[in-house]
This record gives sequence, structure tokens and C-alpha cells, in this order.
Amino acid sequence: MRIDLPNPDKFKHIFDMTLDKSLSEKVDGISTDSRDIKEGDLYLAISGEKVDGHSFLEEVFAKGASTALVNKSIDNFKGKLIKVDDPVYAIGKIAKTWRDQFQIPVIGITGSNGKTSTKELLKYILSAKYDIHATEGNYNTSIGLPLTLLRLTEYHGVSILEMGANQPGDIEKLCKIAYPTHGLITNIAPAHLEGFGDIQTVANTKGELFKFLSNGLSFINAADNRVNDLETYGDTITFGLTSNCDYPTDLHHNNDGSIILTIDAEEIKTNSINLSFAKNVIACSTIASELGLSWEAIKDRILTSQPPKGRCEIKTNGQITVIDDTYNANVDSTIAAIDYLKAFGDNGITGTYIVEKKNSDEWIIDTFLLSCRIMGRGVEEIMMNQIIEKAKLSGIKRLKGEFIPTAKNKPAENFYEKLGFKKENKFWVFDTDNMMKKPEYIRVEKNE
Repeated sequence: MRIDLPNPDKFKHIFDMTLDKSLSEKVDGISTDSRDIKEGDLYLAISGEKVDGHSFLEEVFAKGASTALVNKSIDNFKGKLIKVDDPVYAIGKIAKTWRDQFQIPVIGITGSNGKTSTKELLKYILSAKYDIHATEGNYNTSIGLPLTLLRLTEYHGVSILEMGANQPGDIEKLCKIAYPTHGLITNIAPAHLEGFGDIQTVANTKGELFKFLSNGLSFINAADNRVNDLETYGDTITFGLTSNCDYPTDLHHNNDGSIILTIDAEEIKTNSINLSFAKNVIACSTIASELGLSWEAIKDRILTSQPPKGRCEIKTNGQITVIDDTYNANVDSTIAAIDYLKAFGDNGITGTYIVEKKNSDEWIIDTFLLSCRIMGRGVEEIMMNQIIEKAKLSGIKRLKGEFIPTAKNKPAENFYEKLGFKKENKFWVFDTDNMMKKPEYIRVEKNE
């Protein structure tokens, strides 16, 4: 990860004040990766599970780094080193002080699915009125979020921060750095269960955002039971495909199959058949309306929006339509992809997680099966039940899982065979017509 600093002089002042240490050299950017270092950068030497950033100190200074934030004493080193207990915690403290300068809406977005697509749509809609500061790429972690905040300037009118979580406490930590004034939880689903263990822990962790907003505003999807059941401590605005909320929404379809929403009596054309996109529209329209955008501006932005890369991007050459949905997925988003593909009829291709629909009754499911299977916490049981049932109900007769030999998935063949798949060349094929009522599952432990 790397950023350019918008105001190096102000950063130096806040660095010195927050850490009570002198940043004597000018810093133009910050990097956590030795490969991305530019002249004048501050390098964060992070000690990870597999790689120790301190091993690259000579390399980063040779490339022109001005200073490195370290947590180890290194004798006779030729380069400016500033020692702290934890470089990640230190940059988080600096980012919090930086953020405290600005009295603007800071919107935190978390959830199991749809964080990035919702953030990008909201960014696009709000840009009709405000200069927007927002998370870029995967900068939504305890390292990436502070770097994102350090790009916030006095020219921005709203900040939109994506908040990711892999284990309990992650959202609370990010909130203590970012101090959001508004919060949205897109949904709660079984994702990253290797870190959470169960869905209730996922809910509790995502709910840390609402808990933090005791003096803020929480946007609540009233149609999502898990989100709706979370405790809130400040003001709330509710929305969703239900009549019992602040922004009640109805959904119907145009003659071409595209979805039309009626949100709080305002008709909004989506120009899309994607239900997941429609749900994002409801959330983003609610937030935009509360932040003062006119419905005319909201409607215009929705009609002209484009999906983020790898998230239901539609590509066509006039004969073949490809739906690129190759971004990282979990059970719920994979099932949503099945629904989305069904809306196109018999022709379509998607990538990676539902990688290919070769004809009207055959789909290939590839990496998604393997990535969930190696978690070793029973998530494969949830995943296989839901996906096989969904395939059967959707009229899909065959599922294919591709066995890609690696050190971590050696038990894959046994996994597929135990579930009732049959080997066909390099694929494992499952006939949903012959699906066992109660498949016998195995649990595959993650190899360290």
C-alpha cells in the first residue's frame, strides 16, 4: 500500500505532536511495501505472520525513503529510523488526529457483501453535490483505513470509508480511528467464518459500527432481519423493501425486465435487472436524500452509474454477453449471482465464483468451492447446502468443481467424492437431480 500526502508540512506537525517524536526529514508519501517506495517516502516496517518489513530497510533507503517507522532497534543503520511499539497502531493514531481536523460527514460502510459496490455508487451519487473523499481499492483495513484518512483535505465535503473485518473487534478499532458520523451495514451473512466462527459473531462485529454512533446517525436496512436486530445508540433512519420504515420501497419491473423502484413515493429507474444493485440503490438513495441531494440529482446519477470492476460488469460483442462478477465472493453473493444470471435467460458467462454457464443447464463453480472448503470451520456445509439447493431450484442440472492441486487443497478429491461428485477428467461433477437429501459432509482442516 502507498499514498501521496496532500500536505507534507501539516503531516509533519501532526506526526510530531501525536507521537512526541521528531520527523526531521520531509515526507511526501507513505508506503508499507518496499516495491512501491518513492523518493521521500515514510516506510512502515510492519512485522507480519509471513514477512517482516524490517528485512527491507536497506532496500527502501536505497530507493530514496526518507524515514522508516520501526519497532526494533537496529544498530549502526544508515538511515532515519523512528522506533515505536507498533507502526500500525502509530499510523492509526496519526490518522485519527488528522481526521479530527475536519467537521464533515464521515460515512462508515461495512457488511458481509456489497461494501465496495455500495461505496462506489454512493460516491458517484454524492459527487453531484460534494467533493468526495473515499476509500480506494482494498484500503479498508487497520493499515489501509489510516492511509485513506491521511488523504482527506479541506476541499472534501464528505468522506466515505469502507470498513473491512476478518475477526471480532476489527470494526470497533477502525471506528476509533475514523470517528464516523454516519454508518451503514449493507447486510450480515456467513463470510470470513474462519475468523469469526459463526454468524452471530459476524453480526456482533458488524454491529460495532452502530454501537459507535451514539452521537451519530445509523442507516438501517429494515428488510434485513440480522441488521434490523442490531442495537443502536444514536439516531436512526430506516429503509428497505418494506412499508414499515422511513424510506419504504416497492419494486417492479419495466417491460424490458429492468427494475424500477418506488422509494418514499419517488419512482427511480435503475436500468438494471440486478437485484443486488437495486438494493444498493435503495441504501444510497436514502443516504443521499438525508445529506441534502434532490431526487432529480439522485435519479440522474443512478441512471448514469457504472458498476465497479469485477462486480457484475456487463460486456458484450453483440452476440455473447459476459457478466464479470469475479471479485471475491461468499455464499450469499454467489447465490445472488445465480439469480442475476437467471435473469438473462439461457445465455451468459460469469467469472471465478460461478465461472461459466456453458449451456442452458450446466454451470461450472470453481474457486469458490475450494476457498470456502479449506476454512475448516464447517462453512462448506452451509455453502454446499445453499448452492446445490439454489442450483436445483433454478433448473441447473449439473455443477462442476475444478480440482486445482496445491499444498492447501490436497483433501479436495476426498471432499468432492464424499459430497457425491463424480470425477470427469479434471472436474468433479454433481448431478442435482440425484442430489442426496442429507449429504454427508466432511470437514477439511486448513493446512498451516
